Formats: sequence, structure tokens, C-alpha cells
Amino acid sequence: MTHKTSELPVAATTLTLAERVTGALVGAAVGDALGGPVEGWTPEQIAERHGGRVTGVVGPWYGDDWRTARPIAPYHKGDGHVTDDTLMTHALVRVYETVRDHLDAYSVADHLVPDLMSRPRWIPELEAEALPLQRIFLAEKWIVTRLHYGHADPREAGSGNVVNCGAAMYMAPVGLVNAAHPEAAYAEALDVAGAHQSSYGREAAGVLAAAVAAACTPGATPVSVVEAALALAKDGTRSAIESVCEVASRHTDFESALVPLRAAVAPFDTVGPHYREPSLGARRPSRLHSIEELPVALGMLLVGGGDYRHTVLGSVNYGRDCDSIATMSGALAGALHGEQAIPAGWVKTVADASRLDLHAPARALTEVAREIFVRDTARRRAHEAAFAALAGDER
Repeated sequence: MTHKTSELPVAATTLTLAERVTGALVGAAVGDALGGPVEGWTPEQIAERHGGRVTGVVGPWYGDDWRTARPIAPYHKGDGHVTDDTLMTHALVRVYETVRDHLDAYSVADHLVPDLMSRPRWIPELEAEALPLQRIFLAEKWIVTRLHYGHADPREAGSGNVVNCGAAMYMAPVGLVNAAHPEAAYAEALDVAGAHQSSYGREAAGVLAAAVAAACTPGATPVSVVEAALALAKDGTRSAIESVCEVASRHTDFESALVPLRAAVAPFDTVGPHYREPSLGARRPSRLHSIEELPVALGMLLVGGGDYRHTVLGSVNYGRDCDSIATMSGALAGALHGEQAIPAGWVKTVADASRLDLHAPARALTEVAREIFVRDTARRRAHEAAFAALAGDER
């Protein structure tokens, strides 16, 4: 990958863990809300509908007819409402709050599934209290079907599900708990995602978590984040990231990058050219393919030089599954630069419209991350002592 020189300068003052966690989680939610109302459409359709590129929070695609217009109904996408990406992210944070240690596939079965199916919460797109299960997509309902009703081994429950970005879209908390340790984030996310996804969908979850962890490293840049992702990514996921980021490194404006980025990821994307009309081979396991969302999110991070506004607006105007792309790129840019990089007006609008405290999950996860680090340190020292004793016996 050719390195760009147009990145933002590294801040003189290193951001704290709390600032990076807040930036990532708030950044992900805002990106999700901005992308929701234009999800599924092409850049050309988005520009025609909005009289140009989307530059902030916009209303529903069909205006006041959103309640009945297909394929959007009955969801109120727009006006600052977050989607299932944020609902799932916050649900995973709650699992961390409960377990207060590293998670695995059994944590999904024991804690995430009950949260989704038995605890009503405010669902912004439904404008009502409802079970999260009643909002999430079929690929996420699979978790409940396989684990609660099918009693599948949690480590294998993701096999058979459609292979999409469903696990990757909410995996940022795993990266934050493993802040500055991409390898640990990758391994933990692969375990957690095994209950949900297989193949390149599971791989993308691991790589996204690793990228978020890398973005938390003091002195991190968009290039170092991509390099960390490439160091761990396997098979088609790695090839797709390489292809997209090579193209992205030649652009500093998302307008010029929209078509080239799509062309770069197209050979790896099984959905095909028409997002709402997937090909017959769509979303099936493969070592040659990749989800579209993660490579494009990393590409937009490069195009935007890490700038939150530029990165997320590029992701939103890309179209297709742009709420998830903007969720991922928003988490990365937010982790790099903290909430100070996110337009305050967007944060307030999304929080008010979604009736969510966007900062509470960040406070909770920061506390848990600190606790886990203390435990990890104690476990590492115990292992070092034990290994030193073993090695001493051999001399």
C-alpha cells in the first residue's frame, strides 16, 4: 500500500483511554445515524434525492411516507435515529458490564441472547419500547434461534448463517477493551463472533476489533491502523483491504474516491452490483471473498486522513450498506481523535432523536476495560513467574 502524507498531525497531548472509548462509541453511533436514511442506495441516487452530497443529519428517504413506503417501512430511518448497528453495540457493552472480563462465544449465549429477547428498550426506528429482537435483522435473529431455541454449541452457532457484516458492525467494544493490543482484540472478537458468523463475516469482526484497538494506540494514524489490520487479516478479507486501501491512498477527497473504491472492492463482494438484489452466490462462505463494509471503512479512513467528518461523510455518501460502513469508520476515526473531533451538533441531534445517552456506554466500558487490564496484568505476571520457575528447573 502506498502511504499518504496528508494525514492529520498527531495530537501533542495523548488522549486518555476514556477519551478514545468515548470517541469510538459516540463516533460509531453518529456514523450509524447519518448513514441510516440513505442505506441501500447508490451515490448517484443519494445525490439526486438530496440535491447533492449528504453533509449531516437528513430526514427519511421517503419523507413523511416512511411509515408505509417499502422497503423502508416500518422503520423511521433518518432524523438522527440510530439503527441496529448501535443497538447491538450497546448490547455488547452491557454484556461486558455484566461479565467484567474478556468475552467468548458462551458470553453471547449466556448474556447477549437474553438481553435481545427479554428486556424491552427504546427502539428509535420504531419510536416505541420493544425488544431489540423485534428490530434486529434476520442475520442477528439467527443468534437467538441457534442459541436459545436450537441449543447449538456457541462456538459453532454462526455456521450456516448468511455471511455478512452483522458481527463486525458491533465489534468495536472488543477492540476498546483490548485497546492498543490488536492481536488480543482479533482473537477475542473471533471467539465472540463464532456464535454469530462464519467465514469472512467472522474474519471481518476480528479485523475490525483489531483496527479499533490499533486506533487507540498513542501516536496511531490511519496508515498504522490499516497496517495493523493487514498484519492480522486472512484470505479474501486481507486481499480486499489491500485492494481498497491501495486505491484509497491515491485520494484525499471522498467525491473522487466513491467510484474507485467500489470498483476495488467489487471482485471480493458477493452481493453484486445491485445492493437490494443480491446475486445467487451472495453471502455464502468463501476463503476468496470479503464483506464490503470493512475494507471501504478502512479506505475512507485513509481518504479522510482520519478526519472524522470527512471519513464518515465519505462512508455515508458511498451508499449501499453505508450505515454499517459509517459505524465502522466512525468508530475508527473517533478512537483516533476522541469525541472532540465529532461535530457536537451531530452528537446532540442523534442523542436527542434516538433518546439515548451516547456517553453512558462509554463510561461503563472504560471502567470495565480498566478492570480487565488489572486482571490481565495479574494473570500475565502469574504466568511469567510460573514459566520462569519451569525454565529454571531446566538449567
